[in-house]
Amino acid sequence: MTLQRSGAYMTTTSGVRVQTGVPARGLLGMPAPVVRDLRERGGRGPRSLMFAPGDVVVISGLPGSGKSTLIRGAAEGGGIDSQDTRDRWDERMPRLVPYAVYRPLVRVAHYVGLWRALRSGAGVVVHDCGTQSWVRRWLAHEARRRGRALHLLLLDVSPAVARAGQRDRGRGVSPYAFSRHRYAVSRLVRDAERGHLPAGCASATLLDRDAATTLTRIGFTPTP
Repeated sequence: MTLQRSGAYMTTTSGVRVQTGVPARGLLGMPAPVVRDLRERGGRGPRSLMFAPGDVVVISGLPGSGKSTLIRGAAEGGGIDSQDTRDRWDERMPRLVPYAVYRPLVRVAHYVGLWRALRSGAGVVVHDCGTQSWVRRWLAHEARRRGRALHLLLLDVSPAVARAGQRDRGRGVSPYAFSRHRYAVSRLVRDAERGHLPAGCASATLLDRDAATTLTRIGFTPTP
């Protein structure tokens, strides 16, 4: 594992080329994961992160940390965001019907859309809440199936900042759900700092709020 704090792999002053193709091999022929730490740069981080065509990029973080904002503002092709799926269902459903009633249908619709995007063979940026490890295993399997790589973008913000983000969007989660998210995301961040990435993950990029705000593009390099 390589922990990058000094801006290695910087292609220009405004962008980072994260990986091109299947990750390099390390000891015993296993993929050598790379962790890049873009936190604590005070907004002086890269403006773009570029991945290889067909790669899968997963954005994880606490509810309210800015995942949807990052996807909408920077993801090439718009990305796959479960929040967008929920918003579409909210518009269709009568206001008197609580979200808990149709939440299973929202999840099914989200995963069907994600499955279609993965089967297209194109690179995809997807929102992952961080609590469902089976989703990352599925994404890693799909990346391997087509000979591509899985990458993780981790939004590392404090619980207070995440709660403020929930208030700003006018939609929060229960204390129990937030506790589950907090445990799962903090574990992902802690493991990434130690170089222990989820199975099948080629790289992880750690972002704070400033680094996420600085990013204007998360995309895929064109095929030569």
